[in-house]
Amino acid sequence: MNIWIDLTNSPHVNFFAAMIHELQAKHNVILTCRPLANTIDMLQLKGFQFHVVGKHYGANKVKKMLGFILRILQLLLFLRKREIDVAISHSSFYSPVVARLLGIRSIYLNDNEHAAGNIASFLFANQIMIPEYLSIDKLKSRWLNPDKIIQYHGIKEGVYLWTYDNSQNDKDTKDQNSPKSIYIRSEPWTAQYYKSKKNFMDELLIGLKDKYRIILLLRGEKQRQYYMQQKFKGIKIPEHSMELSIIIDQCDLFIGAGGTMTREAAILGIPTISIYQDKLLDVDKHLLRMGLMVHQTNLTAEFAERYLEKNHRKPPNHDLLSKGKKAYSLILKTLLENPH
Repeated sequence: MNIWIDLTNSPHVNFFAAMIHELQAKHNVILTCRPLANTIDMLQLKGFQFHVVGKHYGANKVKKMLGFILRILQLLLFLRKREIDVAISHSSFYSPVVARLLGIRSIYLNDNEHAAGNIASFLFANQIMIPEYLSIDKLKSRWLNPDKIIQYHGIKEGVYLWTYDNSQNDKDTKDQNSPKSIYIRSEPWTAQYYKSKKNFMDELLIGLKDKYRIILLLRGEKQRQYYMQQKFKGIKIPEHSMELSIIIDQCDLFIGAGGTMTREAAILGIPTISIYQDKLLDVDKHLLRMGLMVHQTNLTAEFAERYLEKNHRKPPNHDLLSKGKKAYSLILKTLLENPH
């Protein structure tokens, strides 16, 4: 089979990585992407061959809409002679539309009930896969056809984290005299679904940087330029994307202004604080109910210090990882075996 996967944001690379490796053993997998956040860095880090098609058009709604139409045309031109059999994507609003225009089956996955792009995707996709903790009722306003829905076990991050080797984290190899490491993920400035504050972490960062090793995980050059100011001196800003295994191995506390990386840390047992400023997703609320993370929109350095003192690394959540393994198998089966 010729399988097309469109990767429109950096979290999608980890989501599909193991699946891509497995599929490549028997099938031709064509990867397309756009330059957004750390997507290209992550693809290069994984060693995948990929094709950059189009670009991201920022937060402006008019530019987004025009860019959406343009990238659909660009994808059609790129794919029309490649004899694609099936398309699969996570949160690529382009993929179901392009697939329908090409006359091929498409599978669309999403875990964000607030994404406006779901409307087009729900209309054009043949099958829609969502996590069990996402309310179907909340998606009906996006013109969802319930007959297309397949709900998988657990949450999105479990689909790939079940393969994560946590054996090294059972060994305490860190120097107890060295400062603890706090990883902080910045907010998604250009995401359509994000309509809240930017640059709200300044006091938090300044309050923590002289006591802890702070690693700031950014989403592009504009954010990098902002955090190069003198007042943030001492904060480590990696030049390239980091493997999740390295982050988890080194991290004593994770503070996330986004979604995916925050949930990854929480599931893998890292003390985690979400500082997401917009409406929480149903999947985030589930992790809060499970006690795997806390949510503090006005996080102070003092609260972070107290939280770090009282909370330590725990084993990964085996229930969510077990569900993730089942979800992975279901997604693969749906991709390869369902003819509709």
